[in-house]
Amino acid sequence: MKIAIIPARGGSKRIPRKNIRLFNGKPMLAWSVDAALQSKVFDRVLVSTDDEEIAAVARAAGAEVPFIRPATLADDFTGTGPVICHAIRWLREQQQAPSLVGCIYATAPLLLAADLQQAAAALADNTQLKFVFSGCRFSFPIQRALYRNNQGQIEPVQPDAIPKRSQDLPETFHDAGQFYLGQAQHWLDGLPMFAPHSFLQELPQHRVQDIDTEADWQRAELLQQLLFQQNRSR
Repeated sequence: MKIAIIPARGGSKRIPRKNIRLFNGKPMLAWSVDAALQSKVFDRVLVSTDDEEIAAVARAAGAEVPFIRPATLADDFTGTGPVICHAIRWLREQQQAPSLVGCIYATAPLLLAADLQQAAAALADNTQLKFVFSGCRFSFPIQRALYRNNQGQIEPVQPDAIPKRSQDLPETFHDAGQFYLGQAQHWLDGLPMFAPHSFLQELPQHRVQDIDTEADWQRAELLQQLLFQQNRSR
């Protein structure tokens, strides 16, 4: 059985109720549910939440909410791994042991069903892989980053990289924060995500946007509108 798990806790601080706030006319998490369902990769799409209102919105969007997440796994310090492992263990206790498990963030409205299909295919094609996750290229060489020291003066993070040409520096990537796919047992074993046994599926920069401020929110809405217009014109 292939399961998508969407973590969506109720205690968002920077943008209150972010997971269910309307984003281009739909609750934010509904976009992640839609992408998971439309991909046809998963047999079931579950939302893990500690919040009854979020649970109701998730069910209306087409997801299952078979349990309410314990409060101990819904604070500001709980990482994604323990939340996914809790869901896997709960399913096993119900004699519903999953094989492939995808974690999809509730705040990924730029995610496409095709991204999940591509990730699942990459995992199936290479048995040496443990995980596939979404990533994005840094637009500027991070080796030439600057910082302010304790006196407020500017210094390079990596001084020897400053005189080098951009094309002579290694390309660098960051986690896009949209999805992570892997076998259930690899989640339970606590294998690291960002390691040689994982494949970074690169997403274009215009489809990667953190949503932590009102400005982030507005930019993401505009990006999604443009993306949908582009898809309709094809």
